[in-house]
Amino acid sequence: MTIARIALPVATFETFDYWIPEGLAVGRGAAVRVKFSGRNRIGVVVALESSSTHAEHLLPIDEVLEGVTLPEEIVALAEFVSRYYQCAPGMAFDLAIPPTARPRPRTRAGARGATDGLAAGSSPGPVLNVAQQEAAEAIATSLGSFATFVLFGVTGSGKTEVYLHAAREAIARGGQALILVPEINLTPQFEERVRAALPQVHAVTLHSALAAGARRANWEAAASGAAGVVLGTRLAVFTAVPRLALIVVDEEHDDSFKQQEGVRYHARDLALWRARRRGIPIVLGSATPAVETWRRARSRQAQLLTLASRAGTGTAAPAITLAPVRGAAVTDGLTPQLVDSLASTLARHEQALLFINRRGFATSLKCSACGWEAACPRCTARLVVHRSPNRLHCHHCTHVERLPRACPSCGNVDLAALGFGTQRLEEAVRAAFPAARIARVDRDTTRSRDAFASVRKRVDAHEVDILVGTQMLAKGHDFGRLTLVGVLGADNALYSADFRATERLTALLVQVAGRAGRAGSPGRVIVQTDFPGHPVYRALVGGDYARFADDILAEREAAMLPPATRVALLSGEAHERADVDRFLARAVECGREFAARGAAAGTQHDDRIELFGPVPAMLARRAGFERGQVLAQCRQRAALQAFLPGWREVLERLSVRRVRWSIDVDPVTF
Repeated sequence: MTIARIALPVATFETFDYWIPEGLAVGRGAAVRVKFSGRNRIGVVVALESSSTHAEHLLPIDEVLEGVTLPEEIVALAEFVSRYYQCAPGMAFDLAIPPTARPRPRTRAGARGATDGLAAGSSPGPVLNVAQQEAAEAIATSLGSFATFVLFGVTGSGKTEVYLHAAREAIARGGQALILVPEINLTPQFEERVRAALPQVHAVTLHSALAAGARRANWEAAASGAAGVVLGTRLAVFTAVPRLALIVVDEEHDDSFKQQEGVRYHARDLALWRARRRGIPIVLGSATPAVETWRRARSRQAQLLTLASRAGTGTAAPAITLAPVRGAAVTDGLTPQLVDSLASTLARHEQALLFINRRGFATSLKCSACGWEAACPRCTARLVVHRSPNRLHCHHCTHVERLPRACPSCGNVDLAALGFGTQRLEEAVRAAFPAARIARVDRDTTRSRDAFASVRKRVDAHEVDILVGTQMLAKGHDFGRLTLVGVLGADNALYSADFRATERLTALLVQVAGRAGRAGSPGRVIVQTDFPGHPVYRALVGGDYARFADDILAEREAAMLPPATRVALLSGEAHERADVDRFLARAVECGREFAARGAAAGTQHDDRIELFGPVPAMLARRAGFERGQVLAQCRQRAALQAFLPGWREVLERLSVRRVRWSIDVDPVTF
């Protein structure tokens, strides 16, 4: 009897043995359907054995899923994810399995047949300028060997054209290209550009918003080698691509590449792992590279390719102005300078974008008499005022309640809605410019399928004069007639306790500023701030992100913060604070004992492992759960990785029913 060892998507580090019925062809990487705890489960075969210690109790494999066998590269990737990120093997493998429903045969408008390469004499694509050409040639020269490139290009410098030129060369040599983007909303526009530049190449997209049948069909096109270009969000890094020759990670700095729940992997880092294992080049592109990526370039672990100016003629970088708020005659959050610029932009029949990274109407509701403030009963957070309908929403959980007519504490009816969100800004702009056609873009207005695409079509058709929105509008979009960008509320991020706050704010401002003046007309950016001398704003106005990143690196080294050190975050939550504190305190105690024993035994668990905490999480209570955390830190990645499995096993023995806990390796915030 042959035994299949199977990884199932359950929260345990065990694999499970099943016997293989006669006539069933099963190998490593095969996706199978089995019974587990009385339910049908899909798992992946990770090994074949001749015997099992539980042979008399084994169940048979019910079915081998046709067409869903993971190649060895993806099996190894899932095993690496399980080891590195300290997650159950089955949960890692579950990320690599496509939807199991078989797609119905379909004919899609504009669909093309697959090609193994590019036809001789096919269109060479857009003409590149000198800097683009040098970058594309450097990447093309490295095809067939591992190399990491950091494509550092200002917004509008034509990074996408470099990607597509390199992809064209990879496909012409018989390979495939995997391109990762951070947001689902960016995939349609990127796909259009891929199809325009590579009209003879079959391109497919993979992201969670696709229907199961479409995802399965696109996964099969990638896995069979039929698709020359595979474009997707972070989950696409697990896609089987047999002739993979090039990986591109666009906007690689974006936190969307980090999965924050479940298996907490970082798609950029997994893309680097795949490129190294496969022996192919990888391109990390951004106008604001992550500090970790910048460190790679500065330490010569990656080759820096720079696009210092915008592509094309007449497309200079926008002029950036810092407008003071304090002391100005501000009307509904808008400074006179921004109002005047909006008026002149509308008079020229051009488009404007007003950016504020807060949705809703107002950030809080407060009583002017007693100081009562509307707070979420389930989170340590204020409730946000929303209009249409009038409600108070928590943006951290699902709590919603009616807007009170009077203060529940003192009965005062004079309740003040404080702060600005996208809804309030939209109202203010409508009042100031009643004839303007305004579109608001945030999570509230784009919940329905194709809502964002509909707004894009209206913008392209010149049916929108002013866009009001959050960071959904900040990156990757080309709006041809948009010449003015106004930024409100940027100073709020400067008060954050997150050590990455200034890095994130700089990236966000550079990205949103880059939306202005991309199609030849002069662009202008007005940032409302009371701190014009802050390094973030100096970097923005001076266009010197490189110096800013160097300064941040020096600060991180001095403060012993990532990427100068490697960290793992143990998070715990329970309904009672005492349960969380008790569990985490015991976790620290046992972790230090375990590290000390390892050091005494001469292993890598030495005194370089430091444990900090326990402390409350940044959001100390969420959805009724009290939350705390412990930070494990080490200079050396290998030492931390050697420590974590043993510590996790200790935590599993400590675990109590009332406390839920998880380990996040390389967290993006803590």
